[in-house]
Amino acid sequence: MIKNKSKKKIRFQDEFESKVSDTIKRFRLFTKKDRILVACSGGKDSTAVLYILNKLGYNVQALTIDALIGNYTKQNLENLKKFCRQNKIKLHIISFRDEFGNSLCYIRQTLASKGIRLRSCTICGILKRYLINKAAKRLKADYVATGHNLDDEAQSVMMNLLRNNLEVGARIGPKTGVMKKESRKSFVQRVKPLYLCSEKDVKKYSMRMDFPVNYSPCPCRHDAYRNKVRKILDRLEKAGESEKRQGGGSQNIKFNIISSFIDIAPMLKDKYSGGIQRYCRICKEPSKGEECNTCKLLMVLRSKK
Repeated sequence: MIKNKSKKKIRFQDEFESKVSDTIKRFRLFTKKDRILVACSGGKDSTAVLYILNKLGYNVQALTIDALIGNYTKQNLENLKKFCRQNKIKLHIISFRDEFGNSLCYIRQTLASKGIRLRSCTICGILKRYLINKAAKRLKADYVATGHNLDDEAQSVMMNLLRNNLEVGARIGPKTGVMKKESRKSFVQRVKPLYLCSEKDVKKYSMRMDFPVNYSPCPCRHDAYRNKVRKILDRLEKAGESEKRQGGGSQNIKFNIISSFIDIAPMLKDKYSGGIQRYCRICKEPSKGEECNTCKLLMVLRSKK
């Protein structure tokens, strides 16, 4: 009985790692010659990506952005340091306090006091993307690998549809961006090796591998719009599984969303590609307008009003 359990465990690990390897090859995410910077939070998804890419022999380093969310990010950072030491992976650490002078919570509260009421996840995403791109260029990375899984991507597709945001939707997928001739000197492309892996399977893999990670959600995400979409899709997925057990056929809602998106993604990218890359007049990072979102937030933070 114990031997059978052990065989099942090994088989699941092999199948999961093969799915990640097949995803990299199918979408041509990167090669063994490329320098991959893995954006890590210390959670199950990015830790799994870092471990598997390292195991498969890719040239990887890790980058983490500490948003200083109390004990939550403190523990994640300690876990990530331990993991990288054990696996002999170089870890780069960037702190919100060093870059912006304060923690995420302080920044959100200060912005709110000045009339800019944004969700914590929105602020965190803007600032982290800015820091990750700057670090990736400084470290001469060819790609930034993230831990986004199938559930995350299905949520993103639906969020953009619900918001009538097809232009933003065109930028997502296993390889981000729409600019056909986008300069690597300005924007380091994001890639998602877990694109076809469900969150349930990622968690199962992480637990079986006994990774030192915190499985509790970020305490700041309670106000995120994504949470509402997540709950809706989870309910639909659960109902689909019930139908399947009753002989109603396969109803893998999230996988169906991603499969449909993969089919239409080339058309979306063609529709919104071809634009001229613009740069922030302040920091010179890629931007849709005269100032990037990070500089806009920083100007408000530093204003005396």
